Amino acid sequence: MTLEDFYKELSYLNTAREHRMKYAKMVLDDLSLLPKLLDILFMVDDKVSSRAAWVLEFVCAEYIYAIVPYLEIFTKNLNTIHLDSSVRPVSKICEFITREYYSKHPNTIKKTLHPQYQKRIIEACFDWMISDQKVAPKVYAMESLFLYGLDYNWIHPELTQILEQDFATQSAGFKARAKRTLQKMKKRKAS
Repeated sequence: MTLEDFYKELSYLNTAREHRMKYAKMVLDDLSLLPKLLDILFMVDDKVSSRAAWVLEFVCAEYIYAIVPYLEIFTKNLNTIHLDSSVRPVSKICEFITREYYSKHPNTIKKTLHPQYQKRIIEACFDWMISDQKVAPKVYAMESLFLYGLDYNWIHPELTQILEQDFATQSAGFKARAKRTLQKMKKRKAS
């Protein structure tokens, strides 16, 4: 399937879970489509890029290791994503990657997520935290930043400051997650 053909296919995608799963399965069954999916994802001013983001989220939820050969491209272009409907799934993918990196079991992400990739994810997560994003990307970013803060000691103080500063103006969902994250950071600092 050419890039143009795949683009056309994705333009028919709607938000129904079954529909997104159908296209994710298509990619999982033919991983040669993944670079095309990323190409479409990074057409950042095009609404079809959001559909590519939805599919990539489902691909990564099913098989996170599909992204491994493309970590350079994915992390290098994170800062270009700006449409709300793209930011949410991309921030979720960053959380998937981060959780896998910090899992207790040896895995490919631990071997391939170089510090430069981590720094790009961290930078994107902080950008999502301080910009005018919806709750979901901020929550995913918050979780990723908490985990990276286990290795990068400057992250928790920065994250604490952002959470405390934004607490009063955010939604109930944000406040609940922020409170839990602040408690986890305080507990780690005390131990």
